[in-house]
Amino acid sequence: MCSDCKNVLKEEKFSQLDRYISSLEDTKGALISVLHQAQSIFGYLPQEVQSYVGKKLNIPSSKVNGVVTFYAYFTERPKGEHIIQICMGTACFVRGSESILKMLEEKLRVKAGQTTGDGKFSIDPLRCVGACGLAPVVSIDGKVFGWVTPDQIDNLLEKYE
Repeated sequence: MCSDCKNVLKEEKFSQLDRYISSLEDTKGALISVLHQAQSIFGYLPQEVQSYVGKKLNIPSSKVNGVVTFYAYFTERPKGEHIIQICMGTACFVRGSESILKMLEEKLRVKAGQTTGDGKFSIDPLRCVGACGLAPVVSIDGKVFGWVTPDQIDNLLEKYE
């Protein structure tokens, strides 16, 4: 994509964020809401976006970054096209979620919390997805797969390649 095209797209995203902020009756206490919207628009929250939000809300960028790094929902790195979440909660862990995570890391050649070089997949371990009766659980793009075993990983990934 041409650099001018990228700049136009980026400007459009910032304009979209501006419209959202302008629609708020009161921006005091709106930081988390604005960050959710910004991440929805940009896909992640790079330093440039964090600084922009800080300026718009009259909040120091250090405070914005503190919120972004505190909450697991927010990310400072681009996510993959497909988000793979592995439940590491107690029920899933005792039923083998760690071996599923290791298999995913091996197959995709990235560690938990990272995105594949082609931008196709991100691996995100979670504490609990609330589906303990289906343990161990893997979620891909929000679709939950229960009773997953390491030998099923290839078939799961095939559906998303």
